[in-house]
Amino acid sequence: MTDPGLAALTAAQRDLVGRFKSGQPLALSRTISLVENHRPGFESVLEALHTGVGAARRIGITGPPGAGKSTLTASLARRYRDRGLTVGIIAVDPSSPFTGGALLGDRVRMDDLATEPGIFIRSMASRGSHGGLAAATREAADLLDAFGFDRILLETVGVGQSELEVASSADSTMVVLVPESGDGIQAMKAGLMEVADLFVVNKADRPGADRLKKEIEVVLALRSGRKSPGTTAHHGVDLSAIRQDRQAGADDGGATGSEAESEAWEVPVLRCVASTGEGVMDVSEALDAHFEWLESTGRLAEQRGEQAIEHARLVLERATGRRAMSAWKQWLAGRDARSEVESRSPYAISRSVYASLWPDDPGSDR
Repeated sequence: MTDPGLAALTAAQRDLVGRFKSGQPLALSRTISLVENHRPGFESVLEALHTGVGAARRIGITGPPGAGKSTLTASLARRYRDRGLTVGIIAVDPSSPFTGGALLGDRVRMDDLATEPGIFIRSMASRGSHGGLAAATREAADLLDAFGFDRILLETVGVGQSELEVASSADSTMVVLVPESGDGIQAMKAGLMEVADLFVVNKADRPGADRLKKEIEVVLALRSGRKSPGTTAHHGVDLSAIRQDRQAGADDGGATGSEAESEAWEVPVLRCVASTGEGVMDVSEALDAHFEWLESTGRLAEQRGEQAIEHARLVLERATGRRAMSAWKQWLAGRDARSEVESRSPYAISRSVYASLWPDDPGSDR
């Protein structure tokens, strides 16, 4: 019986999928390029390979420029290889203003890993994405997953406060900061507190590393209502006890407040010097502990389900956008567009184009 996922493929695409499934790295590279450039049939190729997705652990590595994300990514990859694990790395670089391609800065910094057996590195251009990841990063990670890599490391471009998108593509998200640059305060402002499953103070041999670590721990404690080590809670009151009492009374048949508290993940703040490997083992162990927590609490299946739903929405949005752009080009063809916009409002024009796409949808009359 023919695989329905292969039925829509051309002969060349079926050959590519076959070589991909046989484990040829060149086929993986070409498949990622097919997807990244949205060449005809790329979604059919993704569908044909989708059954292999779901085994790898995905780790997002984010933080401001200059935090040493690439060095930490490389050091973490080496440690995974020492454990016999295969590693796929997607390093999102800024787009070239001339070609739109990746500037390859991260790839150059990890060049010593490029020939390492069991490691695959791919640089991708951000192409205007403001979330720290390239638009095709999620699907490239799916391909690395389907190819059989044990760990997938997603390193963001380092655009600063907006790169929260990585959390919707990873199982565990690590925020990397450095001392002496105000990064602690920036993290508190940026929303990184919400997406971080662990914080890493890199370049911890520099002055100010202990202060930055303490600042992050204090903010985490204030957010949770817990007492941070060596400090009292807000106005001397430990809010976690109050929250436990409220939780215990809120659901007589469920977990007590203390049980709910024990199930919560306490975000660790770790120190490391990625350039020397100091502290990287602690980072690796913390990532393992977080994944074990996800599995034991059922959060892993819930989180991956939410991510799959969001991915489906984005695929629909992309397909709808392509169809809308095609309809727009057809509307422009054979007419004096400038005259049209002078005589009609943009809302009327939009309704007209919308009606050509979905004539039976009453939304086109709004």
